[in-house]
Amino acid sequence: MWLEYFEQYLENVFPRFLEEKPWNYKDDLCIIGANDLYHATGDERWLEPVKKNAGWLMKEDGTVANWVIGEHNIDKVSFGKSMRVLRQTTGEPRWAEGVQRAYHILDDYPRAVTGNFWHKDIYPDQVWLDGLYMGMPFYAACLEENGEERWDDILDQFQSAHTLLWDEKLGLYRHANDCSRRMEWADPVTGQSPAVWLRAEGWFLMALADTYELAREHTQRAGELCSLLKNALDRLMPYQAADTRMFLQVVDRADLEGNYSETSGSAMAAYALMKGARLGMLPPEYGQRGSEVLDGIRDTYLKQTKSGYELHGICASAGLGPGPDNRTDRTGTPAYYLSEKQMVDNQHGAAACMMAVSEQLRRI
Repeated sequence: MWLEYFEQYLENVFPRFLEEKPWNYKDDLCIIGANDLYHATGDERWLEPVKKNAGWLMKEDGTVANWVIGEHNIDKVSFGKSMRVLRQTTGEPRWAEGVQRAYHILDDYPRAVTGNFWHKDIYPDQVWLDGLYMGMPFYAACLEENGEERWDDILDQFQSAHTLLWDEKLGLYRHANDCSRRMEWADPVTGQSPAVWLRAEGWFLMALADTYELAREHTQRAGELCSLLKNALDRLMPYQAADTRMFLQVVDRADLEGNYSETSGSAMAAYALMKGARLGMLPPEYGQRGSEVLDGIRDTYLKQTKSGYELHGICASAGLGPGPDNRTDRTGTPAYYLSEKQMVDNQHGAAACMMAVSEQLRRI
């Protein structure tokens, strides 16, 4: 079922999203997911949609979609991940140049007082869990390729993020921290946002696994990522929903009406469980737990229709503060996260499932 769905998705649905909006970090996830399927199966057909849709990211003349020179935006650093895949897949020089271009965004990237890259220029002094995934695995890949020794910077940023965003009482990470305490959503003492959003937690879990894969051969501190991952998953697993084997949109609030098992964040957790076990970050039995979460997504939300499969239960988007649209509702409360629309086949969910299924296939 999954592979049939992904084939249909990459052929028909993914290109439609690209036609509708400029390249986005969600599209990077689809490229990564397709590439992961290739490495898990050895079947080069998964690389065809990667090459076919490359023009939406960069034209042959080097024009990069949605690339704003001078803007500090950690989401756009993530474009470098797709460029690395395309560099490997096509061998074309423009993708190698694109990788370096994305990397150089970090040269003068602003940092919060804790040393963490802040999220975006429109979110100054804010550290979001999302940003750890957008920036750290790509940063690590570039350090490895260039033979640079700034691994302490990466490990320090993970440790600082833990300090900023961990809620020991809940055993969960909150979505963001405003180190300046200026935003209305920020706790005046801790700076943390009010709620635990599942996909934010998922971003962090994937960032830990992906960064460790690269860092383990280069720094003795890589083991710190293992400790963070195991601790996060040990504390997350008790929140698993018994009926779906997934996790809730607002992770710790099963009491709230309208709370639901959410696909993208659950797939990210499944990916981290299985990849963490495969890399030796976690005991082997954690891989089986991840596989069970993924099976829960399939049984709950992968639905067959007359025209093919559809993937449901995906939060379309969520954030904090006014953002570029000057919204007034992004307050960071549980009610806010439950008010955001769900979108069938949204890239966050479909791509995270590609990544998780790739890990499941490696277990067979």
